Amino acid sequence: MAGLTAEELHTLLQGTGEYALVDAREPRVTAERGSILLGVSLPLSVLELRADALIPRRSTPVVVYDGGDEDLATRAADKLLKLGWTDVRVLDGGLKAWAGAGYKVQTGGDHVIGQAFGEWIEDVYDTPHLTVEEFRRKRAAGEDLVLLDSRPIGEFENHSLPGGTSIPGAELVYRAAEVVTSPDTLVVVNCAGRTRSILGAQVLINAGLPNRVVSLEGGTQSWVLEGHDLEHGRHSLAPEPSGAALEAAHAAAQRFREKFGLRSIDRATLEQFRAESDKRSLYVLDVRTPEEFEAGHLPGATSAPSWDVAPWVFRHIATHHARIVLVDNDGVRATVAASWIEQFGWGEVFVLEDAFAGQALEEGPVPRTPLAVPDVEAVAPADVTGEFAVVDLQPSHDYRAAHLPGAVWALRSRLSASAGAIGGTGPILLTSEDGLLARYAAADLAEATDRPVRVLDGGTAAWRAEGRPLTSEEPAWLHTPDDAVANGWRETDPERRKAGFRRYLAWELGLVEELRADDTVPFRAFP
Repeated sequence: MAGLTAEELHTLLQGTGEYALVDAREPRVTAERGSILLGVSLPLSVLELRADALIPRRSTPVVVYDGGDEDLATRAADKLLKLGWTDVRVLDGGLKAWAGAGYKVQTGGDHVIGQAFGEWIEDVYDTPHLTVEEFRRKRAAGEDLVLLDSRPIGEFENHSLPGGTSIPGAELVYRAAEVVTSPDTLVVVNCAGRTRSILGAQVLINAGLPNRVVSLEGGTQSWVLEGHDLEHGRHSLAPEPSGAALEAAHAAAQRFREKFGLRSIDRATLEQFRAESDKRSLYVLDVRTPEEFEAGHLPGATSAPSWDVAPWVFRHIATHHARIVLVDNDGVRATVAASWIEQFGWGEVFVLEDAFAGQALEEGPVPRTPLAVPDVEAVAPADVTGEFAVVDLQPSHDYRAAHLPGAVWALRSRLSASAGAIGGTGPILLTSEDGLLARYAAADLAEATDRPVRVLDGGTAAWRAEGRPLTSEEPAWLHTPDDAVANGWRETDPERRKAGFRRYLAWELGLVEELRADDTVPFRAFP
């Protein structure tokens, strides 16, 4: 298998050609041991489930890396080649070689670049902010202010600040005038930490909102650290714009077009892009809400809500310098999202004009495209008996919340090497959320053990649907739960949670200095 040196990779990252840089390790390992800024997390454990959407063009140059002292990159590259990608190489010596060559290693997250983008925005544009104490003092004094939470409604309902309204991503520009009705109102934007607070405040400033706009420093984490209570289960969502509010949104979109030099394309150009997609990667992202997407979308488009595009564009696009076409109903949210991608420097972005005019739309979610699903023997929930040793491969936080009694948790990428550690001597039953990941793991495990290997038909979801017992008690771990980055919100002990918040916020505040030491930063400022 072909490899390339750290120096060759560095040259590739500073060029203008397409490439995908893939980190094959688990997210927690990446966060704790470091990563390359422009890499995209695609763990070997879930490669067949995500690769098609992240890297759709099979001839895209792909570079895979790991820590340098393991075989994950080689195994992942071999899988990609077998699945049809034709230009796949491994970084010789992995991350250790990258660091050894004098290049910057980023730590603290599986995608440091997302939070770093928010800190860079604040640094470059001098985005104003307000502390929690200043905010509380103003509100207690009865000052005219509005609190906008830039997280989607699911996160908002989980926990929110008193008096806030959910209005995430580009919805801030689209719906702002429905919530902010006076130019004298102070607009405060918050999220769980810093990133989306900063991006939300700056995007409203860019939109030309006449109000004073600030981010709430530290968001809900700082609120908790200062001893204040959060609200849970509250539903407060900004309404869709109409009348004067919609006119204001369209006017704001025009300001974005002019400030960021954004480009629009027509239907014929999109079809030309599609015809060329075997030579130039193409991503068509619908940035409306998931509910709008499922009600009717363009064939071939992917749901990528605007709050996912900024700053998490890498969740949908692993190929750098690809063509990216953004879609919505009237161009406002697509234009706002395009401005973020332009600043992010991730690819060549376009907004589709009159996206739905005269088009036959598809309904429902776009099904994912798992690749080369193995044909393995499945066992119906009703046929599961005590003879099976049950191994659970669903995300570790889901396993903690509810798993089959007696199930042990494992990582698919490490399962074959741990075959001898699985309890019992009888057949092994693998399960995952819907049973699909379990099928891949079963094919791997069958080559590493003489014991019969089966999968739970339909996975844990089918088990639950039949009303069969699940438990959160007595979790057992075949592997360290490295599938998720450490997160203060998952701590149940209040002091441990606060300690996690302090570490996270301090890390975010240090990211601008970390970027200054990295010559691969792609961000672009627009005065």
